[in-house]
Amino acid sequence: MMKEQLLKRIEAREIICGVVGLGLPLAVEKAKAGFRTIGFDVQDKKVDMVNQGYNYIGDVVDNELKELVEQGMLRGTSDFSLIGQADFIAICVPTPLDKHQEPDISYVRSSVEAISHYLKPNTMVVLESTTYPGTTEDLVKPILESNSGLKCGVDFYLGFSPERVDPGNLIYKTKNTPKVVGGIGRDATEVIAAMYRAVLEGDVCEVSSPAIAEMEKILENTYRNVNIGLINELGRLCHEMGISVWEVIDAAKTKPYGFQAFYPGPGLGGHCIPLDPYYLTWKAREYGFHTTLIENSMVINDGQPLYCVDRAMHILNRSKKAINGSKVLVLGVAYKQDIDDYRESPALKVIEEAGGVEVLQGGDAEQIEMAEGDFTLVLMDQGEGGAGDPGGAAQPPGKAGGEGGLPHPHPPPVGDEVAGAQQGRQLLGHGLGLLRAAGVEDHGKSPPGDSFWSHGPRNYGARSPGTWLDSAQREAVRPM
Repeated sequence: MMKEQLLKRIEAREIICGVVGLGLPLAVEKAKAGFRTIGFDVQDKKVDMVNQGYNYIGDVVDNELKELVEQGMLRGTSDFSLIGQADFIAICVPTPLDKHQEPDISYVRSSVEAISHYLKPNTMVVLESTTYPGTTEDLVKPILESNSGLKCGVDFYLGFSPERVDPGNLIYKTKNTPKVVGGIGRDATEVIAAMYRAVLEGDVCEVSSPAIAEMEKILENTYRNVNIGLINELGRLCHEMGISVWEVIDAAKTKPYGFQAFYPGPGLGGHCIPLDPYYLTWKAREYGFHTTLIENSMVINDGQPLYCVDRAMHILNRSKKAINGSKVLVLGVAYKQDIDDYRESPALKVIEEAGGVEVLQGGDAEQIEMAEGDFTLVLMDQGEGGAGDPGGAAQPPGKAGGEGGLPHPHPPPVGDEVAGAQQGRQLLGHGLGLLRAAGVEDHGKSPPGDSFWSHGPRNYGARSPGTWLDSAQREAVRPM
């Protein structure tokens, strides 16, 4: 009976949605699809911004949000007693690591506790926060049942559907990204999937349990973590051997099957890829299992910021400069292109590891002349609108040669999308750009190892080699 009633109400757009935490893009899509939506957050500032029609996250358009608020389709609140009005509740809260690099699920626990006291019959509850397999059934379900007096599968449906967000991506947004749903019981899966299908354009993949969906999300991000670790290690080896890792990757990706290109970087950033594998390795120990490959990749990636500083030190030494006491101009702190989010950014670790230097930080190069520094550290190069294609121009001022590489097959865009440090445009980033000492030697063809490049589509980096960003010179080159 509950299943049929909910399916009819979904079709009639009679469901009231509640979104707890960071799920503003999801809340907006639900409201746009015709479902009245309430956003819950403990931070009054965010609640006030939403109710005034201002977003606090880049993937939401202000005028769309304002229109939904004015129409009464979306509102924010910090009053969790209003949970009782919601028929569908999505939990989208952070799942960070604690100081011991172990899962911190306190946000999930406190949110579920708050929901449980106001949960009413015939409600769908979905956890979207990335977590270890078993969280939905072993943590969320007992709290909801104990505090509400309701029974899962009889009085309410519970499931897991991992959030999939790629900040700055202009192609794939919440609405058109495929979704995975795993409920406790077949009916729960079917009803929750129907709710997402009523809102999203992307496919909805139904799996047999929440644990499958939880593990699937961990696999997505661990896959990237491990492959980035592989290419970071290969990049170090290629440097020692005097081989261009970029040419190696370009040659390898000519194979039309069985290979996907990843690119070296300064480490991992953001709220997913650097953290999620730790959830799996922590859970694996419960079963006496050690995820050796995953743990090794994390060791490699965690060591990249120090490797960047070490490379910088050697470059400065060739100019008879010590890194201790040098002035270092740091451009770009966000963890990827076209966003203002620096959570877990490797830039912060690079700056920390380069202790003893005077750091001149600037996203706006107009504020600081590059000549003021002994060393220029570009941690974020310019973006191309977030599509993930290689590109961007980066050449030494007044030089046409750069690092002696070949023209890039995808010329960079012309205009304000390309950041020019000399013109003072905002420096955006797809990830790591380069490490090079200012004025070490001639800016023409240089021996291997003078510059450290880290970039790559969808792996925190765009193919934009060069010493400085110069919008007057548009031809991008690869380093030797």
